[in-house]
Amino acid sequence: MKRREFLVTTAAAPALATGLGLVPAMAQSDAPIRIGMTVSSTGTFALAAQSGLRGVEIWVDDVNTRGGIEIGGKKRKVQLVKLDDRSDKTTVPKVYETLIKDEKVDVLFGPFGSTLTAAAVNASETAGKFMVIWSASADSIYAQGFKYIISATQIAGSLLGQPGVQALHALGAKKVAFAYLDEPFPAALTQGAVDLAKQLGMEVTMNEKFAKGTKDFNILIQKAKASGADAFYPTAYEGDQMTIARQLREANVTFKAVYLVYGSQPQFLQQAGKDADYILSQTLLHDKINWKVTHGLSRAQMMERYAKLFPNAQYTADFQTALAYGAGVVTEEVIRTAQSLDAAKLKEAALKVNDKIITVTGEYQIDQTGKQFKNAFSIMQNLPGGTLEVVHPPAVATAKAIYPAPAFDQRK
Repeated sequence: MKRREFLVTTAAAPALATGLGLVPAMAQSDAPIRIGMTVSSTGTFALAAQSGLRGVEIWVDDVNTRGGIEIGGKKRKVQLVKLDDRSDKTTVPKVYETLIKDEKVDVLFGPFGSTLTAAAVNASETAGKFMVIWSASADSIYAQGFKYIISATQIAGSLLGQPGVQALHALGAKKVAFAYLDEPFPAALTQGAVDLAKQLGMEVTMNEKFAKGTKDFNILIQKAKASGADAFYPTAYEGDQMTIARQLREANVTFKAVYLVYGSQPQFLQQAGKDADYILSQTLLHDKINWKVTHGLSRAQMMERYAKLFPNAQYTADFQTALAYGAGVVTEEVIRTAQSLDAAKLKEAALKVNDKIITVTGEYQIDQTGKQFKNAFSIMQNLPGGTLEVVHPPAVATAKAIYPAPAFDQRK
């Protein structure tokens, strides 16, 4: 990649970044805006992190094609500085310190997910740097009084799981068994979903956490079934959810509905095969979900740019890609509005543009803490033969959900 567009380094070799920086300095007004972020090359979060990275790269390509972001009457291109966090929350603070102190970035993007982002924000706040969060939804992050963070596109975790409960309630499910990975994002999502289920008069027959690294979910599956639940709603990251889908079939345990957050992801559908049939899930990106975009590329345009930039990508764009791309679009508008890279001015501008931005993922609205309240997900169902349909909310539904799902021995 060309130096003026991207700087690729690893957490293990920060000196490489410094070495590559030995080029003549440009006048400050003409210097590129340096956006720093970490990306997981390995580990639990690698798949989602790299999907998100491609979304950021689409935004960088688009904004630079247009000449950059105008500050003080001059357009400045964007330069992405990315370091490897290896999905390790103990590594994250050190890597963000490298971005701030050695790479001297102007603005930070968070890493993937609540676990890693929670580890990054202290470094950004201590240094007085503005951080744009594109995937961390845990409410706990926004309850700590950080001054310079915003969630650009990712809805708060306490709200994230609620559309799924609304869909299950609309289908007629009366009893729901919940299980969740013991990490901030799954815990926050599940708590919000449980709260809404109770408000709607649904019976929560189980609400149990499981440890990171769990490989055998049969005890949870059998306990959920024994609880008499109509619907099973386990929340974890994508790899665990693929395992749960497979083990449900292997155990021949059928619920009227199974809700897996990542069940409509391209890689989930590809790897899970028939295990994915009838599963309900949520997404922000599908060819049948199209917002009337006011800022940035439309869904179709983003997908076209994805195909152009990443012709050899193993998977197509997913909602992580869209979240990260949309976060870039919000960042551009915030910088343009602030006419500054100062963290306080950027936060002020981020609040000023509330309800004035619609990106590929939907509407933008934050509160003083930076927590996102809009960008609600649509609910999908995987039908046999690989068909994916929008089943909730009614305003955008393309098909009626199949409920109850047929038993495994009755499926073709």
